[in-house]
Amino acid sequence: MSFLLRVLISGVALWLAEVLLPGMTIVGGDTTGERLLVLLAVALVFGIVNAIVKPIVQVLSIPLYILTLGLFTLVVNALMLMLTAWITEQTSWGLRIDGFGAALIGALIVSVVSFGLSVAIPRSRER
Repeated sequence: MSFLLRVLISGVALWLAEVLLPGMTIVGGDTTGERLLVLLAVALVFGIVNAIVKPIVQVLSIPLYILTLGLFTLVVNALMLMLTAWITEQTSWGLRIDGFGAALIGALIVSVVSFGLSVAIPRSRER
């Protein structure tokens, strides 16, 4: 149940990033219901990427985290967002990002919104 709630939170964060950022779009789905399913599918792919790839990248880049006092986290989050976009670009639906700058700002928006929603929803912190 916690993973499903995390996917929903990521979906809301990705949707808000799409609304606020012109360089980031979610394509696919003609009706509202189909668009919602595409958004949830992108959030699921993003959650899987964050669960599998992100810990490996974090361990390998420990010196950069130390050197930048943790600001490298934004770069890693942007790379995870770009990886999600690359995976979903192989289909006719998914996330499209114009460049690394858009991914960096999108990662900042997704991180802040996800953190805010996780704090606001107490059940999302349960394991």
